[in-house]
Amino acid sequence: QVQLVESGGGLVQAGGSLKLSCAASGTGFSINSMGWYRQAPGKQRELVAIITNGGNTAYADPVKDRFTISRDNAKNTVYLQMNSLKPEDTAVYYCNADLRFAALGSNEYPYWGQGTQVTVSS
Repeated sequence: QVQLVESGGGLVQAGGSLKLSCAASGTGFSINSMGWYRQAPGKQRELVAIITNGGNTAYADPVKDRFTISRDNAKNTVYLQMNSLKPEDTAVYYCNADLRFAALGSNEYPYWGQGTQVTVSS
């Protein structure tokens, strides 16, 4: 059974930093892209950052130059370093991974973590 387990959320003052981690556990799969999304109260879930298995990255405009996404392929783990946090960054952050299973051919299947709360106080 594949699981994505997130950690690292919490409460921080504006201008502070947090680092989120998300590890994929299980067997029989490989990971293509991994990413972070967030959902604030009353809003739709939005993409924050994404990284391919080759290390190419893309960021949403509101977080460019403040957040950095990285991954450790050997550990099936993706990270999100968040600096210069703002109150508007407050949201539940979700990890996403597109998985391929050897037994299922070349199709990719999206998996989600359970979410971790990030709260930035002003």
